[in-house]
Amino acid sequence: MAAGADTGFSTRQVHAGAATAQASPRATPIYLTAGFTFSDLDESAAHFGEGTGFGYSRTGNPTVHAVEERLASLEGGDQAVLVSSGQAAVTVALLALAGAGDHVVVSEHIYEGTRGLLLDNLARLGVETTFVDTDDLDAWRAAITPRTRALFAETLSNARNDVLDVAAVAVIGAEHGIPLVVDSTFTTPYLLRPIEHGAAVVVHSASKFLAGQGAVLGGVIVDDGRFDAAASGHRFAHLVQTDRLGGASYAEKYGARARGQYIRESVAPRFGPSPSPLNAFLIGQGIETLSLRVERQSQNALAVARWLEQRPEVERVDYIGLDSHPHHGLGERYLTRGFGSVFTVTLRGGLEAARHVVQSVEVITHMTHLGDVRSLVLHPQSTSHAARTVAERERAGVFPGTIRLSVGIEDIDDLLADLEQALLGVPVLERETVVL
Repeated sequence: MAAGADTGFSTRQVHAGAATAQASPRATPIYLTAGFTFSDLDESAAHFGEGTGFGYSRTGNPTVHAVEERLASLEGGDQAVLVSSGQAAVTVALLALAGAGDHVVVSEHIYEGTRGLLLDNLARLGVETTFVDTDDLDAWRAAITPRTRALFAETLSNARNDVLDVAAVAVIGAEHGIPLVVDSTFTTPYLLRPIEHGAAVVVHSASKFLAGQGAVLGGVIVDDGRFDAAASGHRFAHLVQTDRLGGASYAEKYGARARGQYIRESVAPRFGPSPSPLNAFLIGQGIETLSLRVERQSQNALAVARWLEQRPEVERVDYIGLDSHPHHGLGERYLTRGFGSVFTVTLRGGLEAARHVVQSVEVITHMTHLGDVRSLVLHPQSTSHAARTVAERERAGVFPGTIRLSVGIEDIDDLLADLEQALLGVPVLERETVVL
C-alpha cells in the first residue's frame, strides 16, 4: 500500500517505508518477520498447495533456509531443517520415525536430556526404548524387534568419549530397513560426517560448536535423502500410505526425499519448535568459522589432555585423542582432522578435589554449556548426570571426582597455567575408581 501524505498518521506509521529499495547484501539478510506478503491469490494458493515460496516463518524463512542449505552441504545430506534447540532436533527426528506402539534402540551413553525425553516423555506417547552399550554390536542387533523404528546414538559419548562405530551400526539398521539417527554435536561436520558412513539422519545442537559464541540456541536435523520405500515402507506406513484425504503419499510425491520432507512439512512446523531468524543468522555467522575454531579447539584439547594425564592429582583422562583411551584406534579411523574438545578428567581426591578445581579456575568458566570459544568446566555427577543411579553414572565414566572440560580457543599456555593453579592444594589420594 502506498502511504502518502494524504493518509492518516496511524496508517503511515504502519505502512510508510515498507517498499524498501532493492539491494544485494553480501551477508545473509535477517528476515525478522512473522509472515510474508503474496502478490495475488494464485501465489498464496501455490504456497499452501505446493509449498513454493514463503508464507509464514514457522514453515519457512529465507534466513533460516540459507543456513539450512549451508548445513546440508557441510554434512553431505539432502536437506536440513533448522529448529529452536538441539533437544527439539532430537525430538522432531524421533517423532518423524516413531509413534505409539513403536520401539527405538538407543546407546546408553547419551545426553541426559535425550535420555529423559525417551524415558519420561516419549514413553508416555507409547514409544518404548531399549538401551544398549555403544560398542556392543551384538546388543544392537539383538535389541531390534518388528516394532523398531530407529537406532539412535551420539558420535562421542558424554562423558567417557566412547566412539560410535557409525558404519557398523548403520549396517545393522539397514539389514532391517531401520535408519540410524546420529547426534553429531560433539564432532561437527568438520570432524565427522556420519551420512558418509551410512547414517540416515544427523542431528546437532547448533547452540554448541556450530554457533560457537554461546549466545543463541538452535538445532538442526539433516536427512540423507535415501529413503527406500521398498526396503523400509513396512516400518513407516505414514510415509508410504495415502494421506488422510486420500492424496499421494510422501513416498509417491518425493521418492527418496520422503523422510526429509515429512520432517520439514509435517513434524517440525506442527509441533512448532521454529527458530528465530535472528538466531539462524547468528548460527550461520558461526558456521563461517567452524573449521578454524574446531581445529584450534581440538589442538588445545589434546595438549590439555596430555598434560593432565601426567599430573599426580589425576586418576584418569577420558579423551579419545590419547593412546590410553580404549577407543583410540576407532577414533583415529573416524576422526582424521582432530579428536574434538570435550572430555572428562577424574581426580584422585574425589568430590572435594572436583569442587576445589571448578571453584578455583579463573580463565576456564564454570557453566552448563560446551563447544564455546571459551573453555568451560562442569561437574557431571551433581549436574548433567545427577538423575542417574551410581551404577549408571559409573558405566558412563562419571565418578565423584570427575569434571568435564570443553576446551576453547584460548592460548594453550594460559589454559595450562589456569589448571595448574587450580590443582594447587588438591590432595593426591589412593585410586578412587575402578578401571572400566
